[in-house]
Amino acid sequence: MDSVMTDFYRKMKRLLFALALTAGMNMAGILIVTHTGGVRAAFLITAATAFFLYANVMPADGRPDKKQAETKRLRQLHKGFLLIFYAGVTFLTGSVWQLWALSVLPFGNVKEILFYVPAILLWLFGEGILLLNGSLRLMAVSVQMGIRYRLLLWLCFWVPVVNLVLFYRIYKLAEQEYETELEKEELDAVRKESECCHTKYPLLMVHGVFFRDVRFLNYWGRIPKELMRNGAVIYYGNQQSAASVEACGQELAERIRQIVLETGCGKVNIIAHSKGGLDARYAVSKCGMADYTASLTTINTPHGGCFFADYLLEKAPEGLRHFLAKRYNGTLRRLGEASPDFLGAVTDLTARACQERNRELRDGEKVYYQSVASYMKKARGGRFPLNASYYLVKHFDGENDGLVSIESAKWGDTCKVLYPPGRRGISHGDMIDLNRENIPGFDVREFYVNLVSDLKRKGL
Repeated sequence: MDSVMTDFYRKMKRLLFALALTAGMNMAGILIVTHTGGVRAAFLITAATAFFLYANVMPADGRPDKKQAETKRLRQLHKGFLLIFYAGVTFLTGSVWQLWALSVLPFGNVKEILFYVPAILLWLFGEGILLLNGSLRLMAVSVQMGIRYRLLLWLCFWVPVVNLVLFYRIYKLAEQEYETELEKEELDAVRKESECCHTKYPLLMVHGVFFRDVRFLNYWGRIPKELMRNGAVIYYGNQQSAASVEACGQELAERIRQIVLETGCGKVNIIAHSKGGLDARYAVSKCGMADYTASLTTINTPHGGCFFADYLLEKAPEGLRHFLAKRYNGTLRRLGEASPDFLGAVTDLTARACQERNRELRDGEKVYYQSVASYMKKARGGRFPLNASYYLVKHFDGENDGLVSIESAKWGDTCKVLYPPGRRGISHGDMIDLNRENIPGFDVREFYVNLVSDLKRKGL
């Protein structure tokens, strides 16, 4: 009840602040264009101007600064959506003000009415400043806006009606992002000392096919930072982006040996996504890494293969397959890959190859295996190209995440199938925070915190 009242008072203060800003902007405009003199007029104009500048520099809604957010990004996000809110309220109430002024002021002729136009232009100029200030802040720091809304903002900033709808959508998006991130900071602050993700053995996070572990564009999005904030020690697989399971498995084995040798940790907990799970299983079973692996958690990994991949390889002309392979391999070599193998990677994802591998590989007796599967409820639940492949995969493999079916993803002692609320679902990319998107009803960062915390409880 207290939190509800606090939220109510904060929103009322936000609204009153905006109404005061409306009064100041319009009053100053009238005093300026009517050349009203005197000390009182000068004081009012100065006060209104100072208040307008203050609103642009330090917008507030009742949250004490020390409790707003620990990070500079969230403070700017907070100011950004407040400025959009102020612009919206001052535009609506200012429009009423201007209509009232035109109806009651003693205009004798058209010339006197045109004399009032500068006051309207001055008010609109103030609106533009608020919107531009807020928009630039949000474009600089918001994660949830994405490329789409940034482009729309540049294209439609001055388009009437369209910009109003766009600004409202951006305001709600930024406000929700702020509240979500603030709750996340508060939760992390509460559990900071418990280090709930500080497992006995460090984490080795293994990427999937067609990606690499890149320092400034992390394959795992915001997940590693969240885990480390809660005490996790993390390493990355660093295997090639596209090569056969055998080749990538051998690279992972070398990586595990390196980590164990350099740190003396004894073992690692592997968390692998997509094809990375197949690479990790090969390293454990075929490359002698069972003694150095405490657990293997596979995320949306096609253990049973992808029947649609068999179909595409069979139907695609041989010339097209070799053309794509040549272009991909050539590009990756120029980017520093030693021996990329596009066709080897794709072929190893087929149902035929996976089923044959399953008969060959044997799980490590002392390794704890678990798997995770998610699915999309409709094609629009995923970003391109997952929204395009969803129906194809569904036709061949059933319920899926845009690439991997639920049945194919099951492996190990337990398999956790994520049943998302709402109509969206959770895609293959959502499971690694690929788009850094806050999904209603599913916090991917919190999911991994709980997953790693469970490994800690198991003594791994």
